[in-house]
Amino acid sequence: MTLALAPASHRFSVITISESQTPAWSERFGWPAFGDTHLALDPNGNRSILAAQLDNAVLRADRAVLLVAEGLGCFAASWWARLSPSHYVDRVAGALLFDPETAEAAAGKRDLFASPRTALPFPSMVVADRLPGSDPADFAPFAQSWGSRLIAGNRHRAGEASAWRSAQRLVERLTASVVARDIERGLALRGEG
Repeated sequence: MTLALAPASHRFSVITISESQTPAWSERFGWPAFGDTHLALDPNGNRSILAAQLDNAVLRADRAVLLVAEGLGCFAASWWARLSPSHYVDRVAGALLFDPETAEAAAGKRDLFASPRTALPFPSMVVADRLPGSDPADFAPFAQSWGSRLIAGNRHRAGEASAWRSAQRLVERLTASVVARDIERGLALRGEG
């Protein structure tokens, strides 16, 4: 089952990473809960096993990969992208990172996926829900560390639905820029770039 992210979604193999059976992208946008391949994140699990599963999913993909992660899965995806060999990571066209865990209580779980603070090697976007009493700036350090664009909405206030429509439009732009990047790579490989 492929996420209906944008008109160009058939160009991507979607790999989802989440602890939840009802991830944020499903609740907010009505997208399927799981992508072409889903990795259920176990916060008490072995990260080496997760890395091997992600490597395998990326290698099996028959198209460019779009990573879609939620919560702790955002940190797992960035850890994998920053530390994996390029022949895996080069197959990833982009990532959508929903609601990275910002609470101090989650810091210990995030430490499991500590990695160098370098931008991710592909386009990415942090799509964050601004809960009542929180601040979009809570997500900014993660977005900055990953080199991601930050979209913070608030589905709890009337009149804020436009933020989520904006996020959907940005997803479409992200996928369009990924396609353009793939075309540039193809031309460069053919010696035309």
